[in-house]
Amino acid sequence: MHFEYSIEGGNFSRAGYASSEIKKLLKQLNVDMGIIKRTVVACYEAEVNVVAHAYSGTIYVDLNTDLIRIRLQDEGPGIPDIDQAMQEGFSTASSKVREMGFGAGMGLPNIKKNADKMEISSEVGKGTTLEITMFLQ
Repeated sequence: MHFEYSIEGGNFSRAGYASSEIKKLLKQLNVDMGIIKRTVVACYEAEVNVVAHAYSGTIYVDLNTDLIRIRLQDEGPGIPDIDQAMQEGFSTASSKVREMGFGAGMGLPNIKKNADKMEISSEVGKGTTLEITMFLQ
């Protein structure tokens, strides 16, 4: 199964929509609730990162009997130092984003904690690709 969701940078009123849709889908497929919870937390954090930092993005979800693979690809400023961005509390969020309660610097660390596998690549001035894998077995 394959699904795609568009993300609009800066549109916080829709932040979390794709994660909610993925949660509904996984429940319908009777996926273990623990796996659903970890998947949705990781996906939500990643989705909000795209809204907060990029101009636009797409979430690609692929499901099979063995795993859930979620790839987020954005067009944005990119991440100049991924190791630094992975540190809890590090944030480049604007003051406007922080005033809304986002941008605490916990997004990428939370994704890593909840994902079975996480890969990230980024090119400054172009965008970031994040892949989250959840194993179902």
